[in-house]
Amino acid sequence: MARDYYDILGVSRDADKEEIKRAYRRLARKYHPDVNKEDGAEERFKEINRAYEILSEPETRARYDRFGEAGVSSGAGAGGFQDFGDMGGFADIFESFFSGFGGVSGQTARRRSGPVRGDDLRLDLKLEFREAVFGGEREIRINHLETCVTCGGSGAKPGTRPRTCSTCSGSGQVRRATRTPFGSFTQVSVCPTCNGSGQVIEEKCEACGGNGQRQETKKLKINIPAGVDNGTRLRVSGEGDAGQRGGPAGDLYVYLFVNEDAEFQREGINILSELKISYLQAILGSRVDVNTVDGPQELTIPPGTQPGKVLTLEGKGVPRLGNPVSRGDHLITIQVEIPTRVSAEERELLEKLAKLRGDRVGKGGEGIFGKIFGG
Repeated sequence: MARDYYDILGVSRDADKEEIKRAYRRLARKYHPDVNKEDGAEERFKEINRAYEILSEPETRARYDRFGEAGVSSGAGAGGFQDFGDMGGFADIFESFFSGFGGVSGQTARRRSGPVRGDDLRLDLKLEFREAVFGGEREIRINHLETCVTCGGSGAKPGTRPRTCSTCSGSGQVRRATRTPFGSFTQVSVCPTCNGSGQVIEEKCEACGGNGQRQETKKLKINIPAGVDNGTRLRVSGEGDAGQRGGPAGDLYVYLFVNEDAEFQREGINILSELKISYLQAILGSRVDVNTVDGPQELTIPPGTQPGKVLTLEGKGVPRLGNPVSRGDHLITIQVEIPTRVSAEERELLEKLAKLRGDRVGKGGEGIFGKIFGG
């Protein structure tokens, strides 16, 4: 029976990403095959890595929380170690055992204390049908983290500044030499005093509580390109959360959803609608005004138009996304209205027409006009 990944790492099910990473580092150091030669250590080390592989990624963790092992059994982690992005997980294990052989730890220290890019944000935005067709400017409101203007992002009270951490001398790391039967190893870990930043804030900024950032509501004007559709994603550069320690801000991703229209439907870059005409217009042909997204447009109904026939208004559809000069067509399906009652004069005329055509009609009659107008 598969073991619970949270139990393997010794963390609770609501543990955050940092707790999971700390537990992984601690256990991976303990059971690494180069250090631990006890029976079962290697299998335990594989279990630990598998657990971290699943729980360190929000998407795979969510699937595991919902479906258990079955939700992550295919694809995720099937062939060894996952790609950890900036190697923030497994690289620290290499630091623990091999820091004396290549300067890896110095690079990691610079990464922790250097600029950090802000998080990306997502906003869902609903559009009216014509707004999606022609685009335009929209004003939106977003909540995001901005650099604190009071302290300039330092987190320190104005007039003061962070001091260098005395525990790690500003490196953000502490080292501990360990002697083993295989030689001496230098174990590197995040400084517990400054949490890896290399600095300690003695007097925190009151405006941001020492975070260097504040949650703010901001109004933005964005341009909606002509021809967008459900699921179109717009990227607004630099409008995500502010970065830390001088890092760039993340981006804002706006996902578009289009409301349905009572009259028009969309099929790719074509617009669909229906038009009801009288049986006489269908027989004799006519010119009628129809509604389009551009406004009223004259449409020619050819004589003898059959119910269900599709007539086309070229170039009256949706602009092609990225090339608004090119547009689709407006396709109009004809519906012929057959009256259930006619006047005596109309009936007389229709009966004359039926005789000319050789159709058999009468009250409740057997001919085509009788079937339509009988009774």
